[in-house]
Amino acid sequence: MAEWKREPLSALGKDPYDVVIAGAGVNGASAAKTLTAEGYRVLIVDKSDFATGSSGRSSGLMHCGLRYLEPNPTFWNFVKRPDKLLVALKMARQTMRDRTEFARNNPDRAAPYASHFPIYKGSHYKLWQLRLGLWTLDFLAGRGGEPLDRAILTKDEVRANPLLRHMADIDGLAGVARFREIRFNWPERICLDMILDARHGGADARNHTAVTGMERDGDLWRVALRDGPTGAEGFVTARRVYNAAGIWIDRVNQASRPTAKRYIAGTKGAHIVVKLPPEMAGQGIVSLNSLKEPIYGIPWRGFHYFGPTETHYHGDPDAISVTEDEVSFLLREANALLPGLALKRDDVVFTWAGVRPLGFAPGYPEGKRSREIHDLTSEGLPGVYAMTAGTIMMHKSAGRAFLKVLRPGLAPSGPKRDVNRPNPAPNSDSPLLGNEPGTVSEAEVVRSAREEIPLTLTDLMVRRLGLSWTFSQGRGHARRVAEIAGPVLGWDDARIDAETEAYLTYLEKIHTVHKDAE
Repeated sequence: MAEWKREPLSALGKDPYDVVIAGAGVNGASAAKTLTAEGYRVLIVDKSDFATGSSGRSSGLMHCGLRYLEPNPTFWNFVKRPDKLLVALKMARQTMRDRTEFARNNPDRAAPYASHFPIYKGSHYKLWQLRLGLWTLDFLAGRGGEPLDRAILTKDEVRANPLLRHMADIDGLAGVARFREIRFNWPERICLDMILDARHGGADARNHTAVTGMERDGDLWRVALRDGPTGAEGFVTARRVYNAAGIWIDRVNQASRPTAKRYIAGTKGAHIVVKLPPEMAGQGIVSLNSLKEPIYGIPWRGFHYFGPTETHYHGDPDAISVTEDEVSFLLREANALLPGLALKRDDVVFTWAGVRPLGFAPGYPEGKRSREIHDLTSEGLPGVYAMTAGTIMMHKSAGRAFLKVLRPGLAPSGPKRDVNRPNPAPNSDSPLLGNEPGTVSEAEVVRSAREEIPLTLTDLMVRRLGLSWTFSQGRGHARRVAEIAGPVLGWDDARIDAETEAYLTYLEKIHTVHKDAE
């Protein structure tokens, strides 16, 4: 096997880039792929690995957008504020259309399941509102849109369903709506696919590389970079800069302009993972918790998870994990929704949490959920842009949205390019690492190490192979993966030991409960 080598910062292009993208989550990745295809010369960097922030910590739903139509606090709020209704309809329409595009073009990257929304007599919402909301979503999807397959279940059908029969007070139901939802196999892979496509088209992409500042140099931006593993510093020049750093947007702006205003209002979403009987596979549920916020029970890779929470987060964006209080809250809410499961603290196998990069704006105490691209000229950053509230559900359109902003003031420096990589040839003879849902073959480990620019075992296990999102989280396979990838990545035995330990430490930090997580 050929040894994999990471190039120094000095290997980056000497000529100016059209656009440097800071942040390689789904929004930055979508922009990198879209701009590269249009002929722009692009560099995308991330201070950690690709998709290590909010993109890899969400609920992972390519959901239908029903939440955007939530009449909070009542249906009459939309009547009193038609501007909010118009924004909600726009977001819901974009979500449904992005969902259709993704489901049709990437069937191997997502899995559908049956979601159920119960409405009780005397509930905060009425059954007619739910019917209207689902009908509206189907209408907004347009002709040929991905169908919701919506239906209203009878009480007998509820009692026959292996998951729903554990609900409280089935006799008190006004009805249960069933509709088709889609869950990403693992969100980080979506981001990585787009970055690898951009590289195939000629973009430069570099993980573990932080943007540490920007200075104006004539008509260009001089963008300072720091290499994570070595601490080496360098710079590139760019005509435009796109700050797609998510919950780190304010920090990136303020590194260059300390007086830059606040753009992010982050809210934290925590999740707990449990193992339910196999007959419940493919069956999910969504409702409102005691705070009148959505709660989901989602089937995925042989387990179910419940969440998310919705709390303001003011802590370290690099140290987000789940607290005991959040576990207790989610268990309480899951048991209120499905008391027949009688879930206990010992049933929680692992956890995760992320922070949503919502927009900070007056009049939106919970954060502004509509996706916006901000021109930062008023901050003394002409030619610099930032996106807030971009969601993984709408990642397909995120790159096109930025292109629409960019193109009037900056033409691409090159011709359009093909950015679609050929699908790798499968190796059916290669042994699998295990037999649980989501496992991979040894050949896939080698291919990923060789072609997908990982720097660490955690990069491989989480973002490239998705083994951290299996029920075992790949704990028993970590060293074997390191041994297989080691010759490709140039690791000796000591490095293999260190990478294995670092991965297990990562699981402890990110996926277990911490009392001091805030």
